[in-house]
Amino acid sequence: MKKPLRLAAAALLPLMFPALAMAADFDGAALSPLWGVPFAGILLSIALFPLLAPGFWHHHYGKVSAAWALAFLLPLAATFGVSLAGAQLVHALVEEYIPFIILLTALFTVAGGIHIRGNLHGAPGLNTGLLAIGAVLASFMGTTGASMLLIRPLIRANDNRMHRVHVVVFFIFIVSNVGGSLTPLGDPPLFLGFLKGVDFFWTAKNILPDTLFILAVLLALFYAIDRHYYRKEGVLPVDPTPDTKRIGFDGAVNFWLLGGVVAFVLLSGFWKSPVGFDVFGTRVGLPGLVRDAGLIAITLLSLKITPAKVHADNQFEWGPMAEVAKLFAGIFLTIIPVIAMLKAGTQGPFGAVVSAVTRADGQPDPAMYFWATGMLSSFLDNAPTYLVFFNTAGGDPAALMTTYANTLAAISAGAVFMGANTYIGNAPNLMVKAIAESRGVRMPSFFGYMAWSVAILVPLFVLSTFIFFR
Repeated sequence: MKKPLRLAAAALLPLMFPALAMAADFDGAALSPLWGVPFAGILLSIALFPLLAPGFWHHHYGKVSAAWALAFLLPLAATFGVSLAGAQLVHALVEEYIPFIILLTALFTVAGGIHIRGNLHGAPGLNTGLLAIGAVLASFMGTTGASMLLIRPLIRANDNRMHRVHVVVFFIFIVSNVGGSLTPLGDPPLFLGFLKGVDFFWTAKNILPDTLFILAVLLALFYAIDRHYYRKEGVLPVDPTPDTKRIGFDGAVNFWLLGGVVAFVLLSGFWKSPVGFDVFGTRVGLPGLVRDAGLIAITLLSLKITPAKVHADNQFEWGPMAEVAKLFAGIFLTIIPVIAMLKAGTQGPFGAVVSAVTRADGQPDPAMYFWATGMLSSFLDNAPTYLVFFNTAGGDPAALMTTYANTLAAISAGAVFMGANTYIGNAPNLMVKAIAESRGVRMPSFFGYMAWSVAILVPLFVLSTFIFFR
């Protein structure tokens, strides 16, 4: 219970610094690309330290993340003043990071309180079926919720297999990313589009064929690879998980709490209220406050009512959540100048990126929007990246849902699908990796994982471009 309490307390920290009350504009057009060095630094740290110095990284990744955040904030304060630096810090914490972590913590806790009892046997057909179920669930309970619910039973089902890495890698591809593409509940970029005025079911109607195509290919490819390993290696002589008479759920009350998480997220999107509060230049609306308070309450309630045995059976512990919280704190802060430079459009340092998505006749190029949004979403946070290109394409939801529907579909698909390209493309990726490693699965390094994604996903995305976004 201490971890959620600390997260809730962190939400109050900005209120303790009244000197930061005045925000200032942050003009990305006037920035040098060198302001992106801390962001590049934290990405390289995540990529290289686990490979070159795993012991150091395991004990000090939080300090490394904080060091890169300070490498941005201190020069920002020295160059533009403490007021602007403080305003940017508060904005990143209050409007983006804290709601993000509260939602992830709620999903992590509630899903971690559901134990699928029994020993599933990880044969190719069963594994493929679990991935397909996870893909469906991801659009309705979020990629984080579906990932946290299914990754533990999937690993347990395969704990008698010699080769398990491919199972987790494809789980990240399918459940933690592509499966969340059909509703605003599935992935944060789509939820931001929903808040901007995109209809709730628009995405499902417009990228369903794209999603089904990619999922069908990935599931078929996974089945072929898993079948190959299964026939080649067989299973261990002794299954670490004993057989039981039947499959069942312990901690099933958490399914109701999961529904509560979905309800609070939807409420914050549908409920329009003029009531809001200014937190040192950042406006915090009443619907968002109610959502976050409700999610914290659900988190604490889940911890209180879930039997200790369920958590023990799930080997529930805070390590994966702590890793995501610490690393994404650095990412959310160091990404500030990168997003500002992108938002500056053609006038900014990254003007070439923005210009590349427009055809010679001035019309948007869906294929380029798909790749620009996708490649940046692979390394940047995919939610603000979605907003950057949503606004670059005009920012009018009515026009984007009709006249430029293919462009909005390309932005949506790129932001969600290509979050699977790296461990940091989407928050559940790192959480799944951490849980798998805690269960003894030797997950590939940052670049090792990218070898999988480049070999499997990138050709699939190229094919999708020619089919759907010409």
